[in-house]
Amino acid sequence: MTEHQTRNDFPPEIDMKTPSVARMYDYLLKGKDNFEIDRRAVEEMLKQIPEMFRFSHDNRAFLSRAVEYVSHEGIDQFLDLGAGLPTAENTHEVAQRVNPDARVIYVDKDPIVLAHGRAILEDNPNTSVITADITDTDAVLEESVSTSILDFDRPVCVMLVSMLHCIPDEQDPFGLVHRIFDRLTPGSALIYSHLVSNEAESRQWLTDKVHSLGTEWGRVRTPEEAGRVFQGLNVVDPGEVDCATWRAPERHPSRVPQDPGQRIWEHSGVAFKP
Repeated sequence: MTEHQTRNDFPPEIDMKTPSVARMYDYLLKGKDNFEIDRRAVEEMLKQIPEMFRFSHDNRAFLSRAVEYVSHEGIDQFLDLGAGLPTAENTHEVAQRVNPDARVIYVDKDPIVLAHGRAILEDNPNTSVITADITDTDAVLEESVSTSILDFDRPVCVMLVSMLHCIPDEQDPFGLVHRIFDRLTPGSALIYSHLVSNEAESRQWLTDKVHSLGTEWGRVRTPEEAGRVFQGLNVVDPGEVDCATWRAPERHPSRVPQDPGQRIWEHSGVAFKP
C-alpha cells in the first residue's frame, strides 16, 4: 500500500444491515462483493424492472468503450467519481491497456469500496482509491491523495458513470459537475451516464423503491434533465444516447432503447471542455 493511501482509516466500518448501492450494482454485474440484504433488494427490483440486469451490463460495457476512446484521444488521467466496487474492466485496466502510464483516482463514499479497492491496487503506483463524498468538490479535488497522482494543470477525464442519479436535487448534482469543470483545464473530458425514463410511473417506482431501502439516493430523471450535465461542454458523436448504443459495434446510436419494452435506461455521452 502506498503512503498516500494510509490517510483514510482502515479497516473501514461496513454496514451489513442496510443495502448498499455499490454492492447492489456489484450483484447485478455478477460480482462476489455483496451481502444477502443487497441480493434481496435487487431481486425485489427485478420483479418490477427486469431490464435492470441488462442496462447494468450495457452500462459497464459503455464505460470500457468510453475510457478506451478518451485514452486514444490522448488523455492519461482519470478521476472516477462514485466508482463503486472493483469488477471486470475497471477504469485503470482499460486506460492502462492503452497507456501503461495512465493515472486513475477512484472516489466513493462506501467504505467497502475502499477495502476492496486497496486490495487490488496495492501494486499499482499510478492508481489509488479514496473515501469521500463527491458532493464536496473541494475535498475531492484538494485531497492530497488526488493531487499526488493527478496533475490538474493537464487535462483530466472526470467519470460520472451511473452516479448523478444517486444525488438528490437539493444537493445540486449538475452544479457540482460544473464546479469541477470550472477548475479543470481545456481539453478535459467527461464520461457520463444517468438512469432515465420517459415514463413518470417507472421513474417514481424505482426512485421510491431505492429510498425505501434506507439508503441515501437521488432519483431517476428524464433524458432532458440528465442532459443538463453537458452544458458548456462539447459532446462528441454520436451525442447523447442510450449507453447500449454509444459507439457499440453493430448497434445504431439511439436516444432511447431499441427494445420498446425497456422503460428505464442509462442516458450517456462523452464530452470535452473547450
